[in-house]
Amino acid sequence: MNFISLSLIDVGLAALLLLMNALCSIILRLRLAKQMIVAAFRMTIQLLLLGLVLKVLFELASPLFTTTIALIMILFAGREVMARQSRRLTGWWTYGIGTTSMLVSGTVVTLFALTTQVKPDPWYEARIALPLLGMILGNTMTGIALGLDHLLSNTVRERRAIEARLALGYPINEAMSGVIRDALRSGLIPIINAMSAVGLVSIPGMMTGQILAGIEPMEAVKYQLLIMFLIAGGTTLGVLGSVLVSGRRLTDRRHRLRIDRLT
Repeated sequence: MNFISLSLIDVGLAALLLLMNALCSIILRLRLAKQMIVAAFRMTIQLLLLGLVLKVLFELASPLFTTTIALIMILFAGREVMARQSRRLTGWWTYGIGTTSMLVSGTVVTLFALTTQVKPDPWYEARIALPLLGMILGNTMTGIALGLDHLLSNTVRERRAIEARLALGYPINEAMSGVIRDALRSGLIPIINAMSAVGLVSIPGMMTGQILAGIEPMEAVKYQLLIMFLIAGGTTLGVLGSVLVSGRRLTDRRHRLRIDRLT
């Protein structure tokens, strides 16, 4: 099977579907048309720039440039996590916790894959390392954003119940255990749903792209399984780290609930 090359006209025809969506939004007064168009324009510019940057990176094959781009990706992912919070920790805590969690989980899981399963030569080859990191970061970002949003919002909503448990003599970790468990569940549910649906409800984008590029289906399946396991591992590490650290930030050594640390 030959590689299927797409022209700009082909991509433009697909973009007409977005215009149809925007028209439906206008007719139904959803007020989402502008957001759709802006998001699509932003996506197009970002992907075009990414393509140019990756082309240069692939030719340079430098660990310094690969690491720099990886850090930039993590920093922007941290910003997206912070932007999705209805409530935030004061100062830079929300951004710092989210970014650090993704830095640790994304780096650990990506290096694990590069050094034990994929084994590119050299191991830091941008053509393999950055797409791997990007897929892991994208899903980890969603999990962390959901986990933190549920933790911070539910802590405020359940404030009286938590403080009542504290008044009865419960330590702070037990008083907040229900809120923390719910936040962890919320952060992990998307990846669990994705693993449950893959192969029956959906064919993942990576596997679809490989098949369209001419890769044997069973080989594409093995790569997709690898990616899903890596994503699940990265998401779990990121959600656990961010939620548990944020939970500690909402308390102090005197076992008090510190709602004042939320905006």
